[in-house]
Amino acid sequence: MEITKAEIASATSASKSSATSTVPELRGAEVLVKALQAENVKFIWGYPGGAVLHIYDAFYKQDTIQHVLVRHEQAAVHAADGYARATGDVGVALVTSGPGLTNAVTGIATAYMDSIPMVIISGQVPTHAIGLDAFQECDTVGITRPIVKHNFLVKDAKDMAEVMKKAFHIARSGRPGPVVVDIPKDVSFKKVPYHGYPETVEMRSYNPVRKGHGGQIRKALQLLLTAKRPYIYTGGGVLLSNASQELRTLVDMLGYPCTNTLMGLGAYPASSSKFLGMLGMHGTVEANNAMQNCDVLLAVGARFDDRVIGNPKHFAQNERKIIHIDIDPSSISKRVKVDIPIVGDVKDVLTEMISMIREGSVKPDSNALGAWWDTIEGWRKRDCMKYSKGNGDVIKPQYVVETLWNMTKDGDTYITSDVGQHQMWAAQYYKFDEPRRWINSGGLGTMGVGIPYAMGIKLAKPQAEVFCITGEGSVQMNIQELSTCLQYNTPIKICSLNNRYLGMVRQWQEVEYEGRYSHSYMDALPNFVKLAEAYGHVGMLIERPEDVEPALREARKLKDRTVFMDFRTDPTENVFPMVQAGKGITEMLLGAEDL
Repeated sequence: MEITKAEIASATSASKSSATSTVPELRGAEVLVKALQAENVKFIWGYPGGAVLHIYDAFYKQDTIQHVLVRHEQAAVHAADGYARATGDVGVALVTSGPGLTNAVTGIATAYMDSIPMVIISGQVPTHAIGLDAFQECDTVGITRPIVKHNFLVKDAKDMAEVMKKAFHIARSGRPGPVVVDIPKDVSFKKVPYHGYPETVEMRSYNPVRKGHGGQIRKALQLLLTAKRPYIYTGGGVLLSNASQELRTLVDMLGYPCTNTLMGLGAYPASSSKFLGMLGMHGTVEANNAMQNCDVLLAVGARFDDRVIGNPKHFAQNERKIIHIDIDPSSISKRVKVDIPIVGDVKDVLTEMISMIREGSVKPDSNALGAWWDTIEGWRKRDCMKYSKGNGDVIKPQYVVETLWNMTKDGDTYITSDVGQHQMWAAQYYKFDEPRRWINSGGLGTMGVGIPYAMGIKLAKPQAEVFCITGEGSVQMNIQELSTCLQYNTPIKICSLNNRYLGMVRQWQEVEYEGRYSHSYMDALPNFVKLAEAYGHVGMLIERPEDVEPALREARKLKDRTVFMDFRTDPTENVFPMVQAGKGITEMLLGAEDL
């Protein structure tokens, strides 16, 4: 709904009456922009609409924040999300009311599940129209409540600066997450005295603990240093707290085996002999067996989710002592009972652990550790990541990822993925040695994130190479963002592992449903080469294994162009190892012979 003439007159008269005041008067939208500038926001992804036009007018009058016009609100949130994952900064998106907000919900839920710091600004109908089924109205606060860390409805423009300060503080502190700020149209238009952006924020009901309890850390170290079969299991929390260096120091000091979850890849170098690979549903034999057979488990910034431990009853069969470090107390003993909980920021807790080890005299039992490593090496000899190269007539998807890794492993490279088989192959065969280089949707498993993630990263890291590993199913969910890539000159490289199936669905139908492939085959795919060209980009069709490396080399040479590589891969290939639903993590299918 539009602002009434009476409201315009009221705002104008208020402005005139305070013209002599030394305190400047700004519209709510202008205060919002000031807040974003104070928070050092560099990019904002959005899509305009009636309820946010005053905000867009305020953006028109500034030049410090670049607004990126996406083609769908879901992509706006995903792009801001990808930016946040790669940089560690708070990502910011802007959407209008009603369908603008509901289109953004999937992106918000995606960020919430993976604990990504974001602020989503949404327009709302004028305050007097809220609840009256006004045009493009929806209950933003109610709709987003289950999928945000917090949300605000700004009812008065004078509260704008304080609300934004709180929103950014909540988003980035403690266990990070998305915060929605809903702004009615009249609030963004109204003029109020502007006293500056708050320097500090105090919230009596929100004060996350950072420093771990010293006594608990000492107990944990005593247990860890006397372990016979220790194991360090780490998740996305290590990356979120920027604690990769501390983790590496701890693992190297102790000489213990280490694994990362899907969300934690890159926290510890995949090229290290102490890294056992990813664990879980599609994890390695050595990583999963070590998880099940260790006697002391140090869990760092991980949450024992269903894709990691499989059936909790199976996991509980083997007795082990568990130390769990997490900034979120509600994540501790949520799925698995732990023995020594440590609530605190991962970086701070690991720093204190390292200091205590250096100061103490207790060292790990080298004989027991040697025997444990012998056992692990026995599992490792299974070489569960080995795959059949076939007869050379068809491209194996694993080969595409391996080739890409070999070509880019020494460069400044970021890999995004969508969700499905290609995501797992990327996680398994691209060996991440650095943090925040692997950007994917882990918790929610959202298809369509790959291109928007890559766009957000390329803006943040223009000198880096950004590859999106996707499939012909996922990529079509936000393929309209190829238009955004052209407009904002974000030359990403898209590797589509095109097997003509919704691959992971097809795989489960083969394993669990006796090969009844119900609606998982793609009957009417577009010509992706022509589609890419229609959007102003370069398209390539690659159908033979010997053409994979030349195509990737050619794409990399086109540094200033977005390139869509349509790799026609083996439609029968499955992701192995695989743990079926309801099974334990050591009950793995290792190949077609196990089906």
